[in-house]
Amino acid sequence: MNDVNQKIIRAVIDKANKICPDSLALIGIYGSAGTCDEYLRSDLDLLILIEDDEGMKLGTGFILDDMNIGYDIYCTPLSGLRYDAECHHARLSKLMDSRIVYVKKQDKYDELMELRAEVNKLLSSEERFKRVCELVGKAKMAYANACLYETLGQVRVEACGVITFVNDAMMLYHGRYFKRGVKRTLEELALLPVDDVFIDTIRGIVVSKDISQLRDLLKDLIIYTEDHFRQEIVKANPSGELSGTYEEIYSNWRNKVLEAADNDDHYASFMNMCSLQLMLSEIGGRVEIGPVSVMEEYNPDSLYDNVKIFDHCLNRYEQVYQEAGLNVRRYSDVDEFVKDYLSE
Repeated sequence: MNDVNQKIIRAVIDKANKICPDSLALIGIYGSAGTCDEYLRSDLDLLILIEDDEGMKLGTGFILDDMNIGYDIYCTPLSGLRYDAECHHARLSKLMDSRIVYVKKQDKYDELMELRAEVNKLLSSEERFKRVCELVGKAKMAYANACLYETLGQVRVEACGVITFVNDAMMLYHGRYFKRGVKRTLEELALLPVDDVFIDTIRGIVVSKDISQLRDLLKDLIIYTEDHFRQEIVKANPSGELSGTYEEIYSNWRNKVLEAADNDDHYASFMNMCSLQLMLSEIGGRVEIGPVSVMEEYNPDSLYDNVKIFDHCLNRYEQVYQEAGLNVRRYSDVDEFVKDYLSE
């Protein structure tokens, strides 16, 4: 560690002892100074862990004219590290890799180690896929904004959002996080089992000068990401966990689709058929149930055709039920249901 960084850290400790002695828990170094990836004008990234709002007084920003380097001394409350440990993003180096250089409160250091263990556990479990889905959803929202805005500058800002969310999703999906700074992001992504087209698309986005081209590249990036995730997912065979889903589908929408046809209600037909598609797609994301193309076949010109499409999907799904060793619960009348229901 160079003399400048040592003096800055010493100053933080001395100021804490002077104005908020109970606030500072520990200090760590991360970023380029922590990974020995500094260049001539690298600043100092510190994990300054504080316990209360008084500790925020330690934060400041300044520029050293003799070195022409700006510094941002930022304080992190425990709540911030706990949030990071939930892996809502993949920029986890501050939490995971900070080299601890000062410890005032051992219990907080112990909690930091526990949070690191929680992250490692999450990154090796299926729980991380929930975070991946959230990030892909955010990427799609940024893409939607890019399609709505009309100026190149606004579209570029949303493109940054798409890239950030997709990159985080890709890292978390493979059980990893970014260990180095932005300048090394593409290098870290290239270490994942992704095709060159993924990195090339990102490179194309950041140099594009055309709004239409930008939107096309963003769309390609999201499509590649989702296809990559689908290829990696191993779906389960139909099992008893599907129990009740056939009956739920029938109860929720089957007669509503028929009613919509009887009333020539295109809106109701469309919305209920979409609901069927969404539920089967959700199930199909986890379980191998075969292709689902409800809305490809949807016919706005003949709503009774949609009833037939719905029934065809139900028949196919009943076959999935049977493969799982399940039988659809059907009764000739309510008395038969009551008798069976009470006998269980």
